[in-house]
Amino acid sequence: MANTQQLNNLAEDVREEGLNQGSSMKDLVFDPITGDFRQVPRGTHHGEGDVVTEMTNKGFAADTVTPIVYLREGELQKADEKLNQKKTVPAFVEEVDEEGVFHICLEPQASKIHRYLEIPGFYTRDSSMMSNANMSTSRFCVLITEDCPEVWCRPLSPLKGKDWRKAEVFLIPSEENLFSRSKGILEVGILKNKRIMIVGLGSFGSQIAIELAKAGVGSFALMDFDRVELHNLSRHTATVHDLGRLKTNVIEEAILGKNPYAQVDKFPMNINEDLPLLYDEVEKADLVICATDNNTSRFNLSKALVEKQKIGIFGRAITRAEGGDVFRYRPGGPCYCCLVGAGNLQEEEISDVASARRDGRIAAYVSPEDAEAMVQVGLSSDIEPICNMMVKLSLVELSRGTESGITSLEEELIYDYYMWANRRERHYANWKPMPNAGGMPTILRWYGAKIEKEEHCPICSQAIRLEGDTDEKVAGLDDIEIDLQ
Repeated sequence: MANTQQLNNLAEDVREEGLNQGSSMKDLVFDPITGDFRQVPRGTHHGEGDVVTEMTNKGFAADTVTPIVYLREGELQKADEKLNQKKTVPAFVEEVDEEGVFHICLEPQASKIHRYLEIPGFYTRDSSMMSNANMSTSRFCVLITEDCPEVWCRPLSPLKGKDWRKAEVFLIPSEENLFSRSKGILEVGILKNKRIMIVGLGSFGSQIAIELAKAGVGSFALMDFDRVELHNLSRHTATVHDLGRLKTNVIEEAILGKNPYAQVDKFPMNINEDLPLLYDEVEKADLVICATDNNTSRFNLSKALVEKQKIGIFGRAITRAEGGDVFRYRPGGPCYCCLVGAGNLQEEEISDVASARRDGRIAAYVSPEDAEAMVQVGLSSDIEPICNMMVKLSLVELSRGTESGITSLEEELIYDYYMWANRRERHYANWKPMPNAGGMPTILRWYGAKIEKEEHCPICSQAIRLEGDTDEKVAGLDDIEIDLQ
């Protein structure tokens, strides 16, 4: 016959098993007739009224939530190395929104995204350190074992107890493994060492930056002097919590949120006002994305790309994002100025009043009310195909010459200029509906075109015709002045 202690132990085991499942043995049922809740044994209610079990699962009737901890694989290795000289190494906790979820890091500067909580903790290989008097104020311990790390937590408030509880642990892969699922499609090892320069972090540049970060690009130069405004939110990756912040800071956080190992250099500036810096950054880049909303910056970038012999991709939407186009410059080929000369650019989209007033598309005498009425941007879904094409072209150029799953796209994406139409209106009003287009152009598909180099292009031609002269003369880029008005 079992003694009292054995029965008590058995009862405790049963209670712990039930609580550890995060469940209650009772259901709460709402009675629609009386308007009251009543408690019934779990699984016995089959009549009218809703069972609201979740209230007891996550409320006072259930056990406390098991802590969830994320550890960085690379930092675990560094902590393990430091433990060769000492018994414990300090650890830090990032502030996160979800209750009971923590990101533990070796060093505060390891992340630029979160603030750090004042919660003492440590890494160790020695489990006896959890009961060490010197560690009595510690609220968590990362125990590094031969198999897999364990994390033990105490209640954040010492008043709620001192007992250690084992947390559920998830590992964030090291840098070389973070994008392992893209291997075979992308040469992620190549992209890790590539540097992308993105000029303009609006609805285009913000999305492109994040997509390239997700693909594994390792280095970014971000250029934009604007701050997030209310009118940006319908198409930008920023949220209401980012209003008033510099776009360079917002997109840096977004990039590091996808790839915490990326290098991000920020330039909250107008590139047209510091051309030497612009040229220096173009020279450092493997590829340049031009996602600005004015031709002044596009011409300046085009000139820098030609001089530094770098690849550039230009993209934008036209009025109300009824369509858009993408242009790719490759050294030796036609430049953006050649494209303008070929007459392929349509009317610019007016994305906001300030930029439209700056470049004269909305005259100074137009009232604020009329100016606001002229600003009609398209849907975010309308610019997605254009951003996607710019990302595809970027990945093809960055991976060119390597064998990967996108190598075949080199045979598809052979054009200099690409055009996309979202709706059959204005510029595309005479295009045919998709079902019976026949051999005529239709909407919602890409069309490519080869662009000829302009013989006397003021940016990329070595033989230009100077005003007032009849003979061709050879000139360098330094001799060229472009009237951007």
